[in-house]
Amino acid sequence: MSLEEDLWILARVAAAMLLGGVLGIERELGKHAAGLRTHMLIAGAAALIVGLGDMIAEHFSGEQYRELIRVDPVRLIEAVVAAVGFVGAGAILRRSESDQVQGLTTASSLLMAAAIGIAAGLGNYLLALGASLLCVVVLAVFRRLETKIDG
Repeated sequence: MSLEEDLWILARVAAAMLLGGVLGIERELGKHAAGLRTHMLIAGAAALIVGLGDMIAEHFSGEQYRELIRVDPVRLIEAVVAAVGFVGAGAILRRSESDQVQGLTTASSLLMAAAIGIAAGLGNYLLALGASLLCVVVLAVFRRLETKIDG
């Protein structure tokens, strides 16, 4: 990998973190367990893992590795989703007094942050930006509707 390719991967990580931060700000404003930093880090990590997958595939693309290593990009995405599942599980709590489950929306937004990071990591910035904006609309608009209904 060249310096230029490394910088492109870093640019993708930065874009993912910025777009993940958009979700995180909304969660932060609502005082949820996973906020700005968590969403930024998950989106950035997803983009970096995708970028590292590209680097690994290129590094081991030589003839001597052809029979030893099979690169499957879907496995990287599966790994990101599984890791985010563990983080999301930590955000989900059950109140014993009311038997209500809390944190499902935060866990879902963490999964979306990872998906946005994957999209940015693949260089699909329009898709990543569009998904970020759609998530903010869903999170912000429906939170306002819930407060009007509840209050």
